Amino acid sequence: MESSRAARRAHRARPSRRRPFVCTALATVAVVGATAAGTVYVKARAHSGVVSSATAPSASASASASGSGEASVEPVTQPTVDYDALLAEAMKAVTPAGDQKVSVAVLDVDSGESATYGGTAFDTASIVKVDILATLLLQAQDAGRQLTATEKSYATTMIENSDNDSASALWRIIGKAGGLDAANKTFGLTGTAGGDDMLWGLTQTTAADQLALLQQVFGDDSKLSSASKSYIQGLMGQIEADQQWGVSAAADGSKWKLKNGWLARSATGLWDVNSVGRVTANDGHEYLVAVLSKGSTTQGKGISLIEAAAKAGVAAFAESGNGSSASASASATD
Repeated sequence: MESSRAARRAHRARPSRRRPFVCTALATVAVVGATAAGTVYVKARAHSGVVSSATAPSASASASASGSGEASVEPVTQPTVDYDALLAEAMKAVTPAGDQKVSVAVLDVDSGESATYGGTAFDTASIVKVDILATLLLQAQDAGRQLTATEKSYATTMIENSDNDSASALWRIIGKAGGLDAANKTFGLTGTAGGDDMLWGLTQTTAADQLALLQQVFGDDSKLSSASKSYIQGLMGQIEADQQWGVSAAADGSKWKLKNGWLARSATGLWDVNSVGRVTANDGHEYLVAVLSKGSTTQGKGISLIEAAAKAGVAAFAESGNGSSASASASATD
């Protein structure tokens, strides 16, 4: 009797040898939760051998076989979405003409997912005015001071009306390209370089960098204070009527804050046309959007191109969220 009891104790003491959990070998699966990282947790009982889904026993049989009816919980990672690929697919509907080139970057504020299409450097034209103001505010923060009445006056006309004289005045105050570049290093921009001397409109940038700047203006993880961010956002929401184009094309009505830039290059006669900002789309999500372009024969054609790109970029995210394939019926023609 004693030896029999010892044998049973020894048998219980030996660790059970179970094969690794195999997703395709689940006897029964019930989704019980999900995380933002795309991992769902399923109740399942793993068999010692691989079982095809066609021959898997029922849930009641699995519970009975387990003895207690309890099921183990195992994480299963869902496939991640390649948003760069989705954006590239959506941009096939946008067809630049002639020498036109376009780049777009989009971030879904709600999910934190982002994507970029095109990595070419572009002239900023007047979208650099957002960067100039962000630099001024960062410098003021570091100095522990408020903007002067004169600086605020310049900032208002620079953003709301895209006034160039105001931009030039603030460009001098921030220390021209040196001041801009120093602030951008703090902001985390890596592909932006201030224009020579007073040529602030020829600052070079990328769509990815402009998206990073928008995150400084609109995001929580920012080097700018809440007051500084609110100040810039307020001005970007009051753009004069004839400049309310660009990324606003992807917005639900007037739910946007933006800054546009446009510049005809004297050497070629071709236009740089850009737009950056935040929009609330028809799906209710907020998106940060940056669209840069060059090579348009007219400003109007440049506007059509960047608006088509903005709509395609936002559609790529909105449709993927609805379980649809990313596509856009946008056209870049007038």
